[in-house]
Amino acid sequence: MAEITRDVLIIGAGAAGLTAANDLRQAGLSVAVLEARDRVGGRLWTDVIEGAMLEIGGQWVSPDQDALKDAIEELGLETYSRYRDGDSVYVGPDGQSHRFTGEMFPVAPATEAVIAEITERLDAMVAEIDPDRPWAHPKAEEWDTVTWDAWLRARTDDDEAVRNLAFATGTAMLTKPTHSFSLLQSLLMAASAGSYSNLVDADFILDKRVVGGLQQVPLRLAERLGDDVLLNQPVRSLEWGANGVTATTDDLTVSARYAILAHAPVLYSRISFVPPLPRRQHQMHQHLSMGFVIKVHAVYETPFWRAQGLSATAFSPYELVHEAYDNTNHGDERGTLVGFVSDANADGVFELSAEERKERILTSLSHYYGDEAKNPVVYYESDWGSEEWTRGAYAASFDMGGLHRYGADLRTPVGPIHFACSDLAGAGYQHVDGAIRMGHLAAANIVDAIRDAGPTESGD
Repeated sequence: MAEITRDVLIIGAGAAGLTAANDLRQAGLSVAVLEARDRVGGRLWTDVIEGAMLEIGGQWVSPDQDALKDAIEELGLETYSRYRDGDSVYVGPDGQSHRFTGEMFPVAPATEAVIAEITERLDAMVAEIDPDRPWAHPKAEEWDTVTWDAWLRARTDDDEAVRNLAFATGTAMLTKPTHSFSLLQSLLMAASAGSYSNLVDADFILDKRVVGGLQQVPLRLAERLGDDVLLNQPVRSLEWGANGVTATTDDLTVSARYAILAHAPVLYSRISFVPPLPRRQHQMHQHLSMGFVIKVHAVYETPFWRAQGLSATAFSPYELVHEAYDNTNHGDERGTLVGFVSDANADGVFELSAEERKERILTSLSHYYGDEAKNPVVYYESDWGSEEWTRGAYAASFDMGGLHRYGADLRTPVGPIHFACSDLAGAGYQHVDGAIRMGHLAAANIVDAIRDAGPTESGD
């Protein structure tokens, strides 16, 4: 059993952990990053499948994500705009596809008026929410004890309006059924992007991509840390106390003054804490769970939809694939579509065989783009729900009533143990931007704690 000593131990080599590690290094502290997987990046993963480069995990950059944009620039990476020229497609309750331009779906005038009215109301409510402290709102408890679906249905009996309004924070982002989380959780999701209108605007929230893939952010951060990033090292136990922490993997022991848990909170229970974490954390962690979404990649010889005058941006609360986009790589002659199947729909398709699931998904894509969509040259499903060290997507959220009850404790350190990941973020919640913000915050808090504690000899 090898033994090493550092100032700070970081568990998890995703964007949050690697950001924190680099900040701590720059502050003159020694670090060790332990990663359970055989790669860095966490929920960022760019890979080549059957000759096609696919963004298996997170990939987009929006204009408000300053922390991510700063990291991209500082790391010397380039971005390019998502293809969006041409008409979008909407499939309504009649099963018919409708081409449209602009932000509003082609629905009946009365439905459009309801959507616009409730969107305006939601924007006003979101403007009152501090994404770093949603539980502090005077109505936090009230809003956290009514479901997102119930609140919308209390506003209108127009089912199509409800489905389209619920879509952005439910099916698309939290990837949970809209009856399973609260209005407050939905408002936090919108506040993290600046407004509800921002969240429903695909041209805003899915603005740019990184040339070569977004995983380059953690890859380049890891390069700077060299041998201090150790892969295939799942932490089995973490002893902690006033004098620091000791982490044990299958073949390594790391002692440090502080630790950062930089991975999804649903994985905290995979570590045996000695002594156990306080009761408050035990309870809180049981009220956090991941969503469930399949990210579908379909690569074609050409981006055939462009010749039809389509942008490939497509939506429908009635389709198996509830949204899809042109995901063609920079400079690639082939065309790539990316689509998403989430929450209960994702449950259903995994009861099918792989071939039947593929057929159902491609048939759904064909409702947007025509029969050509049924014949990709490469087809791949990103199933993060079965990934051992993630267990869902995109990130964790609270069950009903959990956010106002426990939210203030999410980032609170436990002795020398600090926490950082996108699941804990305010601005950038559930996004890489939020992970980077949380990495910076955890590192800054540890630097402050060490400064307050006085000088101690660094590990080596």
